Amino acid sequence: MVQALVELDDNTNRVLNIVKAKHGLKDKGETIQFIVSEYVELESEPELRPEFIQKMQEIEKQKSIRVDDFAKHYGLS
Repeated sequence: MVQALVELDDNTNRVLNIVKAKHGLKDKGETIQFIVSEYVELESEPELRPEFIQKMQEIEKQKSIRVDDFAKHYGLS
């Protein structure tokens, strides 16, 4: 495991303390790991997330309509 000495501004320190308390984490190092893992999960590619696959399968089943001129069809021109 890598150890790092970091400088935090007051606001960042407060946020870390809030997250630490809210999730019952032991220390700020564990809190940083938690925040990073949540970020990675949030920002992972949508095609890899099961809920995205399910949503696309549901959309695929929907009836579609053919539109040659989008602007004309929706009264934009």
